[in-house]
Amino acid sequence: MFDAASSPGQNRRPLPPAQSPANGVPGPRTPPSPQERQAKADSPGKRDEGERPDGKRVDGKQRDAFFDNAKYLAIVLVAMGHSWEPLKGDSRILEGLYTVVYCFHMPAFIIISGFFSRGFDMRPDRLKRLITGVVVPYVVFETAYPTFRNLVTGSHEEISLLDPWYLTWFLVALFIWRLTTPIWKLVRSPFAVALGIAMLASVTPNIGDDLDLQRVLQFLPYFVLGLCLKPEHFQLVRRRSVRIAAVPVFAAALAVGWWAVPRMNASWFYHRDSAQELGAPWWCGPLMTLAMMGCSLLLTACFFAWVPGRKTWFTALGAGTLYGYLLHGFLVKFADYRGWFDHPWLHRPLGEILVTLAFGTAVTLLCTKPVRRVFRFAMEPRMEWAFKQDAAELARARERTEGEREKAGA
Repeated sequence: MFDAASSPGQNRRPLPPAQSPANGVPGPRTPPSPQERQAKADSPGKRDEGERPDGKRVDGKQRDAFFDNAKYLAIVLVAMGHSWEPLKGDSRILEGLYTVVYCFHMPAFIIISGFFSRGFDMRPDRLKRLITGVVVPYVVFETAYPTFRNLVTGSHEEISLLDPWYLTWFLVALFIWRLTTPIWKLVRSPFAVALGIAMLASVTPNIGDDLDLQRVLQFLPYFVLGLCLKPEHFQLVRRRSVRIAAVPVFAAALAVGWWAVPRMNASWFYHRDSAQELGAPWWCGPLMTLAMMGCSLLLTACFFAWVPGRKTWFTALGAGTLYGYLLHGFLVKFADYRGWFDHPWLHRPLGEILVTLAFGTAVTLLCTKPVRRVFRFAMEPRMEWAFKQDAAELARARERTEGEREKAGA
């Protein structure tokens, strides 16, 4: 690399030429500049090479403990929130806590999903992982949930792949978001565009329920924001000053949540209906989208500030959050179908605490390795038989094999 202070006419010692690998002597390399190092770090084709649709590493590289911790804690909050739904009607405190948790737990999970989608392109191996890690689980669980209900309750609910059932909407959303990732990389202001789309969706009741597109579009800005973030942005919210400031912020959020219980429709937090469908004037849709976005990002930042960055006893469970997410729904629905939530003692403070701990423990167990081994056929099937062999990938494999043979022969 030329010195900026030198001119082309000046005498300088030429750089030694790099040696061919054939002679067995590697040539000297010029150390990369800070700009080159940053470009390499931001290169989506390199850093995200081994990431699956759920953020899991498949290339043997070390995982980031912070993101695994954040995913585990977020999925625990999701499970607890679902267990509160049948109980919150009898407790204003629980319903206020439910409101606060629903304001940020899915946005946090979606932002992380977007962050780990930065390297997605239309390369065949990544499309295969998208199909096996998202599409196949969607088909399996979209079939399993109605079947499970029919078996337990004796009902005759039909199976429809166009109408996501309960938790499977997230898989549809992740598939659509991931496919549009190259477009968001091309757009000049991706977050602003995604936010505009979400605002328009909030005033468009005729979108309908197919593929739960209302949720897909209204949650879209969080995914695009994750695409735009870099590791240093997460470092900003993990400073000590932010962790301290998060305490009064969450305290204020709990107070506002308690105050808003009789005054606000909690369905706004689900992002699955337009303003008109919630009985509000159309102009409330864009305003609530902006207000919800501001509150969600503030609480999400506070949540990330409290997530430990070191390895903990639950760090390894972050690799199995998709298992916990999809499987805990069977526990919640089974308890609901059997009327377990109707017991009066569960609607008292001690019962609510017990239910919270029970489902927090259950989703933790569902993220463990033994459970993942049992259900890997549905969540992470290999399915090599279903895909054509990529010629470039086969050529690289042959080159690696030949290189290993040459080394062995030498």
